[in-house]
Amino acid sequence: MHIESANTSDHTGDGGESEGDEKLEVSGANVFSHLDDEPQYQISNRDKVITSFIAGALAGSLAKTTIAPLDRTKINFQIHNEQFSFPKAARFLVNSYKQDGLLSWWRGNSATMARVVPFAAFQYTAHEQWKILLRVDTNERRRKSHFKTFLSGSLAGCTASALTYPLDVARARMAVSKHERYRNIVHVFHEIFHKEGALKLYRGFAPTMLGVIPYAGTSFFTYETLKRLRAESTGSSELHPAERLVFGALGGLIGQSSSYPLDIVRRRMQTAPLTGHAYTSIWGTLRSVYLEEGLVGGLYKGLSMNWVKGPIAVGISFMTFDISQQALRKVIVVSGGSEHAPAPVRD
Repeated sequence: MHIESANTSDHTGDGGESEGDEKLEVSGANVFSHLDDEPQYQISNRDKVITSFIAGALAGSLAKTTIAPLDRTKINFQIHNEQFSFPKAARFLVNSYKQDGLLSWWRGNSATMARVVPFAAFQYTAHEQWKILLRVDTNERRRKSHFKTFLSGSLAGCTASALTYPLDVARARMAVSKHERYRNIVHVFHEIFHKEGALKLYRGFAPTMLGVIPYAGTSFFTYETLKRLRAESTGSSELHPAERLVFGALGGLIGQSSSYPLDIVRRRMQTAPLTGHAYTSIWGTLRSVYLEEGLVGGLYKGLSMNWVKGPIAVGISFMTFDISQQALRKVIVVSGGSEHAPAPVRD
């Protein structure tokens, strides 16, 4: 992850830049040079991709495993007409434990891991590459790159979603079905492909992409911006893991709140064959849920649960990614695996 530093204004006269202006610009750039994100070891782009991919996979798996019981509870309420409340959510977990044991809280987690590990790996790797392509972290335009910071996050989310969407469908099906219906993720794919057709593996894809744009964009933007503001206020780019956790949690909280109704639509469309509803379009699903269940009780059902589990998951994910990525890149440099010098430098 990178932190955007403050921009210094260009001081030019009518006849062009003077020597004094040049000195002022250089001086201004130096003021903020130490406010970059943690030192990025100079390694090849190939090694950057590899370390981002591995760190992203670790981040996603740890975050999702931590909140898997809450995630399953949220999905169960999202796809049914029953009004959400924390007491009802607690009863659902208790009943699941009594009927099927403690491991039932992690039912569908194998599908979750099969989806989340590549999703997080692709998303974080794509984010690093999109930032390079969009020149988010160029020295001379720090203050003008807020939109690019948001855009790089959105594009990263869209890239990962497009590559892993069938796994998300399988995960949702396993989370809401009885154990006997689907034995494992391979069985889910087999059943959908042969009984519903291959295109049904992308049921709900449109609302997913529409939701990912504000969610991923806002999450990454908030996290990156909070890191930059903290660095500017303290004069140090060193972040404690707890700070990463809090900044990531705030990013997740804002991001999920901004796109939640589309998450409801996505889940309803993904699980329609299991619930007996004919959810076939974004607008039709939004209208149906709103008319039958209302705004708060329908389109924002389970949001309070998301305010608990979402920040935890996103905070853990961002924190784990940053720490893991730095450790992996340091290992590459120390072991001599990079084709570049081992001195810490800026990207």
